[in-house]
Amino acid sequence: MDEGGWDQKEMTFTEHLRELRKRLIIALGTIFGLAALLFYPSRFIIPWLIHQYFGGITLHAFGPADVIILELKFSVYAAIIIGLPVILYQVWMFVVPAFHPKTRRLVYAYVAPSFILAALGIGFAHFLVLPRVVHALISQTTQLATPTFGIEQTLTFLMILLVLFALIFQTPVVLLILARIGIVSAAFLRRYRRHAFFAFFVFGGIVAPDGNPLTMALLAAPMYVLFEISIAIIALLERSWRPQNLPA
Repeated sequence: MDEGGWDQKEMTFTEHLRELRKRLIIALGTIFGLAALLFYPSRFIIPWLIHQYFGGITLHAFGPADVIILELKFSVYAAIIIGLPVILYQVWMFVVPAFHPKTRRLVYAYVAPSFILAALGIGFAHFLVLPRVVHALISQTTQLATPTFGIEQTLTFLMILLVLFALIFQTPVVLLILARIGIVSAAFLRRYRRHAFFAFFVFGGIVAPDGNPLTMALLAAPMYVLFEISIAIIALLERSWRPQNLPA
């Protein structure tokens, strides 16, 4: 629709379903397309991951399809990370169809850095979190049993944590978008920072696989730091944001 004649016409239920189907097809098509491209390289990347985290331990396949399943999972998880900008954009375009086209285009400035943030999240997990978690879990296991780890279950555990940190590091993108369209503000986020601090550490306690307080802190700390960084950026940008720049 031409921007000059744009209005906030309410979509019918059928139109919402069509829009949802369109966005799902694009998002899923992106994931499966990237996964297909990543399937062959996965057989070279997976041994590197094993060497990085389990250099002294032999991982076992307990079924003839374990390695194939692992390669498929790796391809899908990696595709989700690489395709995050497209996925977030499709979510955005479905959630806010009533916004003016000029407002909708603002998402480009905020979704594009999501790939960089995902890489930072993976780097944080790789260098600081996963080595400690894996070491703690192996130490606990060896106290009671002889480690015999399955390759599919073990690498799936690692990949889930890597994807989790890639998503956690999207916090600034999400909060900046919400602030830009007026749903939250720096003052609002400051008011609830104690609640956020508590929620992050509860989340860290739930997902920490070894129950170690330091592991919980390593999971929760980046979320809270990113939350505070987001508040600072929003407070700085709010000075230049004006209502007339965001047509209703």
